[in-house]
Order: sequence, then C-alpha cells, then structure tokens
Amino acid sequence: QVQLVESGGGLVQAGGSLRLSCAASGRTFGYYAAGWFRQAPGKEREFLAAIAWSGSTTGYADSVKGRFTISRDNAKNTVWLQMNSLKPEDTAVYYCAARRPMGTLPTTASSYHYWGQGTQVTVSS
Repeated sequence: QVQLVESGGGLVQAGGSLRLSCAASGRTFGYYAAGWFRQAPGKEREFLAAIAWSGSTTGYADSVKGRFTISRDNAKNTVWLQMNSLKPEDTAVYYCAARRPMGTLPTTASSYHYWGQGTQVTVSS
C-alpha cells in the first residue's frame, strides 16, 4: 500500500516556475513507477510525465515537454515535478500517481493504482 501527498501548488504569474512535491509512504515506494497528471474544470485528467522506479527513464506529454521535468529520490520517498515557463492554460489541479512497475512507462490514468489528493496550480496572465 502506498499513500501519496502532493504539495507545492499555488498562484504564479505566467512565465514563472513552481516545483511540486509528492511524498510517498511505504517501504516499497522505490519499486513503483510514478507519474504526474492534471485536471482542469470540465476536462479529463491529462497525463503530464512519468518516471520509472529507478529514475533512469522518463516520459512527457508533448504539451509540457521542454518545460516540465520529473525526478525522484527513492531514499526520500519523493517525486518532484519542476514546472517552468508556466502558462495560464497550465491552471489545474495536479495529481501524483504510482503503480507497480510494468514493461513500459505508464501514461494513462487507468494504469495507476495509487493517487494523491491533488494540489491546485493557478497561473495568472
């Protein structure tokens, strides 16, 4: 069982940066793949980034590639999402997710078993 808690959201101006954190409980989190998603009002949950359990492999949605970076430190049971060059359309609730390893990086919401409660990110123009 893994529990996830996101933090680091807030209000930022367009062009600014935020770093989201996802703190995980559970001794085996280091063996889980992790990902970040977001959901804006009236829209479906959108995949942003994923990272393998070892941190050696990452993947990104085209909408955030080059602006967002996912990373992890298994010793700290933490996954981060560094977000740069933020745009008003990045406004959403951001979620951290985790699952046991699979053959490829999981990029769909249905692939993940564990979710955090979300943290609000608002980008003003």
